[in-house]
Amino acid sequence: MNWHLHFLGTGAAHAARELGSSAVVLERDGVPVLLVDCGPDTLDRYLDAYGALPPALYVTHTHMDHVAGLEGLFIKLWFDEHLRGTTRVFAHAALLPWLQARVADYPGVLAEGGVNFWEAFRLVPCTRGFWLDGLWFDVFATRHHRPNTSFGLALSGSFVYTGDTRPIPEVLAQHAGGNVLVAHDCGLIGNPSHTGIEDIEREYDAVLRARLLLYHYGSAADGAALAARGYRVAAAGQRVALGAPLPPHADAG
Repeated sequence: MNWHLHFLGTGAAHAARELGSSAVVLERDGVPVLLVDCGPDTLDRYLDAYGALPPALYVTHTHMDHVAGLEGLFIKLWFDEHLRGTTRVFAHAALLPWLQARVADYPGVLAEGGVNFWEAFRLVPCTRGFWLDGLWFDVFATRHHRPNTSFGLALSGSFVYTGDTRPIPEVLAQHAGGNVLVAHDCGLIGNPSHTGIEDIEREYDAVLRARLLLYHYGSAADGAALAARGYRVAAAGQRVALGAPLPPHADAG
């Protein structure tokens, strides 16, 4: 099997118009397995790439540049009886109150009434991780604003996707062994909620830095500047080859 991460967008919130909202799709032999995050433009980009709605979605956190597309996805699922309830939405249990407040709690999800937002989906809360198509995905907390409001994703032997975060060396020491690809939030300049390139160079050793693929940067010019410093930088539309996932570890599930 051939495995890839397909970057639908790579931009920070203020750069989504230029670079697309940060979101990726895990592909197996060109077939989408899991969409990670769904910002305002993500669903359109996904449909352009695959011609169908995502079978599964993982939500890293509830900032609108990562979840605003859920309303459009709800509409498309609810009004097609054959699709209604087919898209699984995986989210850490700690995110559920925030996710409910952000996208599902507005009175009258439809003008006609009589519909609960989550009835269009299969909502699957998780903590340590989750199963999907025989694969075990590890879920881990990141450092983004308040504790326990943002969670990254790892597929053993294949990839780590940090979501929005400050540096997390202790987490990557656990989940990013071997030669796995590490897709990491990184802008040219860091701030209290996001990683900057100087943070990368201070917190991570040369071996790990060589496996980083940077995304969630502020502009095309910033991406070019990061690349000029010798780093791999993801681009919207890019597919990146991955290692084959390892069998689930003993404490999975």
